[in-house]
Amino acid sequence: MTSVLSGSYASSDVQFLLKPVTMATTEVSEKERLIQSGACHYSEMIGEEALPDSDYMDLFHAAFNANAKRLAVDLSRLASALASRHPAGMVLASLARAGTPPGVILHRLLADRGAHSPHYSISIIRDRGVDTVAIDHIRDKHPNLPIVFIDGWTGKGTMARELQRYIDAYNTERGTALDPGLVVVTDLCGEAALAATDEDYLIPSGILGGIVSGLVSRSILNNKVVGPGDFHACTVLEHLKPHDLSRWFVDTVTELARANRAEADRAPPCGVFQASGRAAIIRLMALLAERYGITDKGRIKPGIGEATRALLRRVPKAIVVRDIHGSQVRHLVHLACKRGADVHEDKNLPCEAVALIQEVGS
Repeated sequence: MTSVLSGSYASSDVQFLLKPVTMATTEVSEKERLIQSGACHYSEMIGEEALPDSDYMDLFHAAFNANAKRLAVDLSRLASALASRHPAGMVLASLARAGTPPGVILHRLLADRGAHSPHYSISIIRDRGVDTVAIDHIRDKHPNLPIVFIDGWTGKGTMARELQRYIDAYNTERGTALDPGLVVVTDLCGEAALAATDEDYLIPSGILGGIVSGLVSRSILNNKVVGPGDFHACTVLEHLKPHDLSRWFVDTVTELARANRAEADRAPPCGVFQASGRAAIIRLMALLAERYGITDKGRIKPGIGEATRALLRRVPKAIVVRDIHGSQVRHLVHLACKRGADVHEDKNLPCEAVALIQEVGS
């Protein structure tokens, strides 16, 4: 099945190359047990996505008010860089879901600059790879345009390296020359090909799920619902429709970007941050693994974005923050207290926050 959907976005903004399915949810603690025991891959299951409580939504709106302009300026800078690199146009392939809102905004800002940029949101899954059916679909529709992969941020760089690995394999198999580089707003670990910054700041859309990402779930790869020739799957979050902020978010940030384009044009150009980022994250992972007795570094999630995902989807043991009273991590402290996770402060962290996943029995 290769039909497309736009979720709660306008069809002109994005097409999700995902197969909508109905699937029973798995409770968080059971999902964690199955993941850590190796009985199931995380992509084979989906958890229930509930509406955040009112206190958390207040934290989201505070984060938006504090950081939306910065995000808008950074996306405007990225749009200018991409328009310069690809004057004949490009396809934006955002990585669902964190890459979807930035992808929508970039698509609009590229149009402002006269750059053709059809936008699709596709699945990439750790240890399973990028959805090659989706890549084939894009190439069939736009055979003469380069594909630019978009995400919101990097944490320790897992998805950037996965993208590199699987696009390299795709190129070898298909005889193509797709660029496997990832374009992000903030590149904490130095694995992106292009980024606006390497600073770990709070991207507001990163602290919510489907209600700011088109009312689709994260992607699913389970052979009970995904067959040969199918896109990777998702569920449509109809129960959250009354609370959807997806269009409001991209509309507001787009207008902020347009209003502040002169500031973006005066800012330093976007670039790469590989040397400093990679070394800092390698040191951090080793330090925290030793300090907290963690043998599986997959249980260490550095950066605000990855720490937020861990607290929302996994069973957290603790979070470590650079400033326990910092505005960038208020939502993490709130989630940690709600989930019963410890909160530690380390003013020497190279990033704002790190989540540590609880080891669970099989």
